[in-house]
Amino acid sequence: RFPFPHDSRLLRSTDFRRVYDEGFRVTGPLFTAFCRQTDGQAGSRVGFTVPRALGCAVARNRIRRRMREAVRLRLALLPAGWQVVFNPRRGVLAAGFDVLGREVERVFERCAGRS
Repeated sequence: RFPFPHDSRLLRSTDFRRVYDEGFRVTGPLFTAFCRQTDGQAGSRVGFTVPRALGCAVARNRIRRRMREAVRLRLALLPAGWQVVFNPRRGVLAAGFDVLGREVERVFERCAGRS
């Protein structure tokens, strides 16, 4: 099992803002990811933002659940000391789960390359 513990999530708006302002952007067909390397933090943390423009609450929650599961299965690939915020696009609902997983891996590899 690959748990996705609560302390591996970005939850505060100040943390999200810091990643947006100080990090770099990785774009793809399914989402945009903002990545920021931290100095003093040992563990990596991941956050998700799903705007209202993507649909009703049911659709947004489904997008969020799909993204969270794809990240959870690949969290071990993310090097320590990174904060990543995923901003999904509507295509996440229609994409296959393996395609979504490959895109998440691509983002984590970009982070590993900058470590």
